[in-house]
Amino acid sequence: MRVVVTGTPGTGKTSAVDVLDTELEVVHLNDLIKDENLWAERDEERDSLVADLDAVAERLDGRDDLLVESHLAHHLDADRVVVLRCHPEELERRLTERGESETKAEENAESEALDVILSEAVNAHGVENVYEIETTDRDPDEVADEISAVVEGEREPSAGEVSYIDYV
Repeated sequence: MRVVVTGTPGTGKTSAVDVLDTELEVVHLNDLIKDENLWAERDEERDSLVADLDAVAERLDGRDDLLVESHLAHHLDADRVVVLRCHPEELERRLTERGESETKAEENAESEALDVILSEAVNAHGVENVYEIETTDRDPDEVADEISAVVEGEREPSAGEVSYIDYV
């Protein structure tokens, strides 16, 4: 089985996955992309690498029993897609506290409000394979428990349950 944990930067993916108790092999995709040079170019304006998703998919091809974590993970083949969600105001606060520019924090907050990653995940994998988890007022252990329930098949798909229309 392959499970991906995705979401806008700042939703708590890495924090939750780091405390997750799972038998699946955990792949922190952003680290893999950097460590193995699986990127096509550097976006100077955003100060980030542009992943070569074909190279990433090839690198992970044939590997099962994976849990892949990244804001890009939903672009990969997966049996279950966990989308972490966080209220845009809290997301913006988290990002600025960790040193992101105000512009980047605002851009990510708007993306979260507009359900960008959720929409991409549903379009790529179907609503029946997407599990939305609200992280705004939850600690990483609580979020990890929810991810574990998805992995173990103890939770129903739930795309479209979280809304931040109040932010827009």
